[in-house]
Amino acid sequence: MSVPPSASARGTGGTAGPVLLPVATPARTRAAVAALLRPQRPLLVAAAAVLVGSTAVGLLVQPLLGRIVDLAADRGPVDALTVTAALLAAVAAVQGVTAGLGLSLVSRLGETTLARLREKFVARALTLPLERIEKAGAGDLTARVTADVSLIAEAVRNALPELARSLLTIVLTLAAMALLDWRFLLAALLAVPVQAATARWYIARAVPLYAEQRVAGSAQQQQLLDTVTGSATVRAFRLEQEHTERVVGRSRALVALTVRGVRLVVGFYGRLHVAEYLGLAAVLVTGYWLVGRGSASVGTATAAALYFHSLFGPVNAALALLDDAQSATASLARLVGVTDLEPVTGPAPALPAARAEVSVRGLGHAYRPGHPVLHDVDLTIRHGERVALVGASGAGKTTLARLVAGIQPPTSGTVLVGGVAPAELDPAAARRTVALLTQETHVFAGPLSDDLRLARPDATDDELRAALDRVDALGWAEALPDGLATVVGAGGHRLTGGRTQALALARLILADPPVVVLDEATAEAGSAGARALEKAVARAVDGRTALIVAHRLSQAATADRVVVMDAGRIVESGTHDELRAAGGGYAALWAAWSDNRDTRDTRPPRA
Repeated sequence: MSVPPSASARGTGGTAGPVLLPVATPARTRAAVAALLRPQRPLLVAAAAVLVGSTAVGLLVQPLLGRIVDLAADRGPVDALTVTAALLAAVAAVQGVTAGLGLSLVSRLGETTLARLREKFVARALTLPLERIEKAGAGDLTARVTADVSLIAEAVRNALPELARSLLTIVLTLAAMALLDWRFLLAALLAVPVQAATARWYIARAVPLYAEQRVAGSAQQQQLLDTVTGSATVRAFRLEQEHTERVVGRSRALVALTVRGVRLVVGFYGRLHVAEYLGLAAVLVTGYWLVGRGSASVGTATAAALYFHSLFGPVNAALALLDDAQSATASLARLVGVTDLEPVTGPAPALPAARAEVSVRGLGHAYRPGHPVLHDVDLTIRHGERVALVGASGAGKTTLARLVAGIQPPTSGTVLVGGVAPAELDPAAARRTVALLTQETHVFAGPLSDDLRLARPDATDDELRAALDRVDALGWAEALPDGLATVVGAGGHRLTGGRTQALALARLILADPPVVVLDEATAEAGSAGARALEKAVARAVDGRTALIVAHRLSQAATADRVVVMDAGRIVESGTHDELRAAGGGYAALWAAWSDNRDTRDTRPPRA
């Protein structure tokens, strides 16, 4: 079964601009991350313990170097120098092993958390109402599931382990300086106000800038999708220049934001260098003063200076990773914003009875306020009845079909299937009740049998063959290189438009819903295959309540009843013969359509 195209592509209306999917607040994002980490507390504690131990061992290097300086200054014994050098080698070995283990644990923690977030995002995105996705634009959802996920993954694999190690190194190094002499710590802390001011200055500008970049990236991707997917229409109406200008405009806006980000980072590093030189100068002066007073040895002063100098890398890394952290946080908020979208809660309506009747009363709908596309529509489709919707483009046929299928709730009036509004059913119940087929059927990559089992995962091979046989598709399916095991879709065997639609009809039979909505489901078939596909449609919907947006009037001729729409209203209703005899709008449509056509066999037998 297929997904309907966007409203803008089908002429059914739309919003004045995309209504982007929500973005979570910082507090909500933190809460979501905490919830994801909660089941992994043992791994979190183990990673923290190993990293703390590794960092503490590494901090023994500076005192050992200071010891070597003191031994050299005092002309100490060679054996003492040898022992100190051996200790340095041992420290390096232990730190290397523990650091590798700690970083691997942090990476495992981050990857597991990201995988759970990604699973929640995909699960929620797949249950979003199509109306919500259409209003946001495919580019917004695509950017979140590609660019945002990639950016977070990059941060988890690289930035998170480095940031954790850097922060631990900073804290423990400052503690070690205090152990040497508390005055060394005070001297080192002179750099903190400059670093704190730098971080605050950067964050205040980076957070809105990166959020703006994400939105601009979504807008650029949406424009590219619109231009590429609609390239045939763009060329047909000579709109190449206009669309090129739109793409260029969106790209330039994104480039301008990127340049602003580069300038921001340059200013950020310039301020950090000032803090480094200020702190190092203070530590050296303090060491000179303490050695002169006899309060510290030359080796101790050397160790303090080395400690502070060793902070350059971790401090710069931690503050520089704010750049990645801000980008990742902005992306994370966009993912959490989608995972937080919950279906409307309320008492679950009872499933419609097997004999599902469709009742439409006082139906009105507008994609934009003040621009209605349906007006006071009343329609009843009895159980097992096949009703064809016909009318000129823009008459409201597709909108009515979408509302009956439960793609979105109507603006006014009611749509009931077996006494229940389809838009109120949960997704699983809705799939069992109403099936929608459009001309845009997707073939998923994988074996043909797996593609069919999307409709019923427990279907046997015999049931798959029976469904294909019912729509006259078994012959070509078994003639494929590997039969039903043939890989189709992207990278596999390509199916023609007619075969793709037959595949969708076979899925429909396997799903076995009581109500079927077909929105020009045979439009992709060429003239040669149209008659065969229409016969397959007749077999697939036999015994079901069916609403068919007729692409060809031959479909209307075989329906139990024909409903003619014009300007969002039902203007005629009756059988094919009744409406032809009435001499109204349908008769005129039939005469225009059947001119120069052989209409003697327009009624394929019902299965």
